[in-house]
Amino acid sequence: MGIRLQILEVERASDLENAFLAAQREQAEALNVFSSPFLASLYRDIIKLAAQHRLPAIYQWKEHAQAGGLVSYGPSLADLWRQTATIVAKILRGAKPADLPVEQPTRFELVLNAKTAKSLNLSISEATLQRADELIE
Repeated sequence: MGIRLQILEVERASDLENAFLAAQREQAEALNVFSSPFLASLYRDIIKLAAQHRLPAIYQWKEHAQAGGLVSYGPSLADLWRQTATIVAKILRGAKPADLPVEQPTRFELVLNAKTAKSLNLSISEATLQRADELIE
């Protein structure tokens, strides 16, 4: 497919700018922001730097697309918290945690931010628009 992967390590908030500069030096064409509590805590800065460096980025949480990120694809945080509450309720009613099945998200959301796409001079195909669960205008 002709895709070259570049891993940008960010261990501290102060590493963000250098990571984006490294991506720019290597002529990165897009950014996949992995899900981690640390990176989630920096999402506003990441969205801002992605915009400054004109780098299309995908995030896991729809809240990041709603905050100005280009696109997100992942489970709904609200659904995950609801699922967690259901498991906690079962335990509080006497279920043994070891007896409960491991559960995973069953629904994933594709959220597109059309305003961000326009600012990056990107067009979103009709097929992708039709697949989107939410389009932010």
